Amino acid sequence: MFKFNRYKIVGLAMLCALYSACKVPEFAQRNENKNVPASFGQTADTTNTGAVQWRSFFTDPHLISLIDTALKNNQELNITLQEIELAKNEIKARKGELLPTVGYRVGAGIEKVGRYTSAGAGDASTEITPGKGVPDVLPDYAFGLQANWEADIWHKLRNARQAAVTHYLSTVEGKNFVVTNLIAEIANSYYELLAQDNQLEIVKQNIALQSNALELMKIQKQATRVTELAVRKFEAEVLSSKSLEFDIQQNITETENKINFLLGRFPQPIIRDRNAFNNLVPPTVQTGLPAQLLANRPDIKQAELDLAASKLDVKVAKAQFYPSLGISANIGYQAFNPSYLLRTPESIMYSLAADLAGPLINRNAIKASYAAANAKQLQAVYNYERSILNGYIDVANQLSNISNLQKSYDLKSKQVAALTQSIDISNDLFRAARADYFEVLMTQRDALQSKLELIETKKQQLNAVVNIYHALGGGWN
Repeated sequence: MFKFNRYKIVGLAMLCALYSACKVPEFAQRNENKNVPASFGQTADTTNTGAVQWRSFFTDPHLISLIDTALKNNQELNITLQEIELAKNEIKARKGELLPTVGYRVGAGIEKVGRYTSAGAGDASTEITPGKGVPDVLPDYAFGLQANWEADIWHKLRNARQAAVTHYLSTVEGKNFVVTNLIAEIANSYYELLAQDNQLEIVKQNIALQSNALELMKIQKQATRVTELAVRKFEAEVLSSKSLEFDIQQNITETENKINFLLGRFPQPIIRDRNAFNNLVPPTVQTGLPAQLLANRPDIKQAELDLAASKLDVKVAKAQFYPSLGISANIGYQAFNPSYLLRTPESIMYSLAADLAGPLINRNAIKASYAAANAKQLQAVYNYERSILNGYIDVANQLSNISNLQKSYDLKSKQVAALTQSIDISNDLFRAARADYFEVLMTQRDALQSKLELIETKKQQLNAVVNIYHALGGGWN
């Protein structure tokens, strides 16, 4: 009766220890919020410009050629492609953990045991062949196969493999996001370059106009109608415009080199149609529904996949608390003399073993790993929610920007027309002595500034269209 109770107590203690070993700490969880507004404040329409391929969205052949080159040579994109290869190899590694590992073993050794030990006493009383005992110094030769396999009882290995697959899909979306960023950056830089070309042309025309005005002032000075002050004022204005010309030329060089960097090549001229800028008309963009951002924007899809992978990582970390079942097997030949090594069945050796092992005491490392996995999951949830919010705000901002820029462009066009006419009027009034030189000077200065601002506004319009195309997730497909 005493033995029975003792065994019951021991068994109960083992069950309690096993339960304690398998008990998993609880952590706070948070479900991701996928709710987005029904529309962008406009009439709901499922037509989405973000689904248009970039070759169809951009029509300038020079810009298309630049994007093609960048997609082949850009270093950041090529680095991202190697990250995809790393993720592929991680899948292979995780998949291999589900299968038994089989290897081979070839070995040789020598052993001398003490005579007054159980092994030594046994060898002393044993004859290998009649009349021949076991030698004191015993060689050992062996070769064979060995296999190990962990039974995936808690789906730890399967979840790890699925997490690797999800991480791989995340890197693919990361590559797509790099592509959309790259296309948008090249397009914006290209339009900036065209705008700078037109600004340079405007400044050159203005220098010619100011030079004519300077000559007029010199003639007027000889006729004593103006003073030396007027001549010096107009001369300073010509010099200021020439200085601005060199500033714009420097900006053009830097923008060209920025594009060359994105294309992964050393500095060289960017082929473009400098006269095409004035004929460019920003295309109409259809935003579709905000819910479509979840499928179109690579950064949102990447954040969603990272979240899914983090949930699997939590399951893998949780499984570390549970016992694992391992099975090992060996088969081969073993003998103390090479001449006996291949004798069958005398020299055949084999083994088969299974073990169940799990954490019991001092599980701080496993707890820390599990807590870290939970923290990373919460990070992934917040990152996913932030990506959705950022995508919606990007589109809303660019929609407002396009509308306001169009109104601004219309007003600036009227301003340029009015100031251009005022230049001729001011010159005529000056010749008729009905306006002074300062009015002529200020009119030319205002006209130049308004023309440069009009070009800048048009560039911003084109950039806004590129940015909303990027915000809608366009460019990667």
